[in-house]
Amino acid sequence: MGAPYDNGVDVETLRRVRCAAIRARTAAPGEGVTVTVPRTPNGSDPPAPPAPPVPPALRKSLGVVDGVAIAASSTAATTSIGIGLGVTAGIVGLHLPIIMLLGFLPILGIACAYSRLNRVEPNMGSGYVWVGRSLSPWLGFLVGWIAIAATVVFLSYTTTVTGSATLQLVGEAGLHELAGLRLDPDSTAQATALGILVLVAVTFTAVVGTRSAANLQKYLLVFEYVVLLGFCGYGILFGPHPFSLDWLNPFTIPSGHQLAQGLLLSVFCYWGFDSTFSVNEEVRDPQDASRAGFITLFTMLGLFLLGSFAFQRVLSLDELTANGAQGLTYFGDRLADQPLAALPLIALTFSAVASLQSGVIPTVRGMFAMGRDRTLGPLWTKVSPRYGTPAAGTVAIGCVAASVAVLSLVIPKVGDVILASVNAIGVVVSLYYALTALAAATRFRGALRESWSEALRAVVVPVLSALFLLGLGGYLCWSFYTSVDHFEISPDNGWFMLLCPAVMVLTGLVAAAWAKWVRKSPYFVTGRSIAPAEPGITEAA
Repeated sequence: MGAPYDNGVDVETLRRVRCAAIRARTAAPGEGVTVTVPRTPNGSDPPAPPAPPVPPALRKSLGVVDGVAIAASSTAATTSIGIGLGVTAGIVGLHLPIIMLLGFLPILGIACAYSRLNRVEPNMGSGYVWVGRSLSPWLGFLVGWIAIAATVVFLSYTTTVTGSATLQLVGEAGLHELAGLRLDPDSTAQATALGILVLVAVTFTAVVGTRSAANLQKYLLVFEYVVLLGFCGYGILFGPHPFSLDWLNPFTIPSGHQLAQGLLLSVFCYWGFDSTFSVNEEVRDPQDASRAGFITLFTMLGLFLLGSFAFQRVLSLDELTANGAQGLTYFGDRLADQPLAALPLIALTFSAVASLQSGVIPTVRGMFAMGRDRTLGPLWTKVSPRYGTPAAGTVAIGCVAASVAVLSLVIPKVGDVILASVNAIGVVVSLYYALTALAAATRFRGALRESWSEALRAVVVPVLSALFLLGLGGYLCWSFYTSVDHFEISPDNGWFMLLCPAVMVLTGLVAAAWAKWVRKSPYFVTGRSIAPAEPGITEAA
């Protein structure tokens, strides 16, 4: 006899029950199978095996427009135009239009890979799930981890940007001093302190519900885009500087390093379109996530080209590079008098607030998927019974972002914080986008035996996009490494620029080892993520 369980059923009895059940399932049609179910010593039937636990689920409340609002807010076109164009012009000169166009092409290939993977396996873990299944659980975990780390860095620097924009806005209203303290938009300490207050507020709205957050972002986006279209359209028509074909010639950029860094900044500007895939379990039709991603991406292309041409028509190169983080404010002042000149600054502030909120939402959803697989702790899978959102994880990620924002105080100027953050994020984003595209090419490699057009879309374009991004990130890492011979906490120091993405990757490998050998996550055994709960389940069990 086998060893008895506490309920009186021994191992041998359970084995006989399982064997009888297998014979019943494999019997030929019409063939009778007699199953004798043994009883426990007290005469009762053996207990049925426990049902597998139902994975927690989030409420399905979003449509295409909601997905566009979240992805567009995460991409933050107004912030990228208002801040990123000045930073990029400092590297590539008056070549902003062609840099934004060239950066769009590989990202379009990445979007095609995301869309195809989402079609067959919609999961809020997105790249973490798809790469883990098609390439390797270690690479899949790394994709999920660096996406989280990059967004935390993004949230921390956007916290500072939000505070800086608010201080600029207060200054335009005539308040330059408060309680004896001179208000300085370029002070990291002041901007971070004010930005953290905004971060607390947007974290609360993300807790209350994704739907309410998306609604808020719609109103903010409408205002931002109306202001952008109005000012940039006017600048293109009446700017003092003539058009030049050289703006569209990448071969006149002074060096390959400048071209590569400009492309990396361009890729960073498009980063965030994939936020819509992080809420695909909350979208009523998962294919709406793909539609929202493409709509967002092409909208961003149009806005970035519009902004690039407008800035170069209105501002000289010296003006672009000198104003940096205050580029949009200066642009508005050149085109209009107060109070109209303040509208671009208000739009920038709204964009920063919206991107803070939309940064929190997809990050927590990715961690929800990882927690569901036990690659992260149970905190990230707790769903609020009242709001149907991962409230505990949302608050936690807001606290982490605020802590990292405080750490950034070692860099005294806002512009330097932006440059250091953008370069670090650009490198790791290139890595995880590339791995996701390679996962798509691997998963759909059977398309190579179909039509040439299907092979091109499913395999060739994702592979070329991935190789481009890997080459770009690798070249820049090598350039950072060879540019200096000592370490210094400065955005001008190559070793510091290399340290930030290296820390993201190395901590990801350590966290993966912990998940595999300490948490003993089944994800590292099967390479598969736990599927989302069935539609209709709206709250955690």
